[in-house]
Amino acid sequence: MKNADFLTGITTSGTPHLGNYVGAIRPAVETSKNPRLVSYYFLADYHSLIKNHDPKLRKQSALEIAASWIALGLDYDNCVFYRQSDIPEIPELTWILTCLTAKGLMNRAHAYKATVADNEEQGHKDSDKGITMGLFSYPVLMAADILMFNARKVPVGKDQVQHLEMTRDIAARFNHVYKKLFILPEVVVDETSAVLAGLDGRKMSKSYHNYIPLFDTQKRLRKLIMKIKTNSLGPDEPKDPETCTLFSIYKAFASQSETKEMAERYRQGIAWGTMKLELFEYIDEILKAPRKRYEELIKNPSDIDEILKKGAMKAREFSVPFLEKIRETIGIQSLG
Repeated sequence: MKNADFLTGITTSGTPHLGNYVGAIRPAVETSKNPRLVSYYFLADYHSLIKNHDPKLRKQSALEIAASWIALGLDYDNCVFYRQSDIPEIPELTWILTCLTAKGLMNRAHAYKATVADNEEQGHKDSDKGITMGLFSYPVLMAADILMFNARKVPVGKDQVQHLEMTRDIAARFNHVYKKLFILPEVVVDETSAVLAGLDGRKMSKSYHNYIPLFDTQKRLRKLIMKIKTNSLGPDEPKDPETCTLFSIYKAFASQSETKEMAERYRQGIAWGTMKLELFEYIDEILKAPRKRYEELIKNPSDIDEILKKGAMKAREFSVPFLEKIRETIGIQSLG
């Protein structure tokens, strides 16, 4: 196997939703089909240990996420699709990198600082209350995920840019102390990628409990879309498409011409009930065939497991010899 041209991971901490699809899954599926690129996609199950302490939820989430990516067309024969925990070289590299990472760098991580700020705001004497070493050193594991395969480009949301910058710092530190083995990965932020709003108008997120599951039943999908908050403007009253959650979701799925046409209907005063029904029908049509494939996969988890194991074998064609090279560089090798 070659170095990764692109690498993307998704944490196994819940059910995939529409926001995950337009933000991460859809572009990854397209990239996976490019025969000129070596793309790596993985289930970040070790990362999920930080916040999720429910073994059943972790296993179910891994199943649902893998089934979603496959059902939506991920070309797992052309790309490398694997489970993080099936690559034992990753945790070993994590420790090697941890021993080179300055605590001060981790002190600046946004997730850690936000938790400390919450503790202080709530008046806790210990500002580190409830903070595990997993949360604190999360960026090092993320760095190991990326550097294990010398990924050249890593697509991320804006909230993950800092972690990629830390990965570059950690890689540069290793290269300086020992030997230049790691590529400094390029951060790829797609400014045009959609960030979907949820049922309440805030960013669609599991944390806010405002998300629409990707492969819920047709009946449930309709019910959730009908619950999306709108303003009190009545039928025939002009409406602003740019401030409407319904329109933002429609725009993420529709073509440019369809979006332009819908925007005009907003200005003419489309009724909220009509818009919700049309949005449901539009999304349901897109998801109809993938939903059927998803349901078949969920019923046959051994098929998914086989795909992930084959992906891990491909990934380890790179990680096993590369870790040996890393170990030799730091002086951990046979004495003979």
